[in-house]
Amino acid sequence: MSLEETTQKVASLAEKKGGSIGKKIKFRFDEGVISLDDSSNPTKVTNEDDYADCTVKVSLENFNKLMNGEMNAMGAYMMGKIKIEGDMSVAMKLSNLF
Repeated sequence: MSLEETTQKVASLAEKKGGSIGKKIKFRFDEGVISLDDSSNPTKVTNEDDYADCTVKVSLENFNKLMNGEMNAMGAYMMGKIKIEGDMSVAMKLSNLF
């Protein structure tokens, strides 16, 4: 799945479940970024490299596996497939969105 397709999928999920985190999150891939501002209503999803309370570094392939339930987030973090910068408590709330 491309960055554009993944961004659309995240936007769709945020539209349905947004507002449960209340912070700004950035997903950083080699292909670009997806910024999710869940502190606004409605939740904003862009590909702008904006400030975030929490930045999650992951490959686009693994991110899509996480969203599809094909990969466990905690296991991926422990194996180094996900790196988290910033507020770890925000990252732990991501299960509310996906």
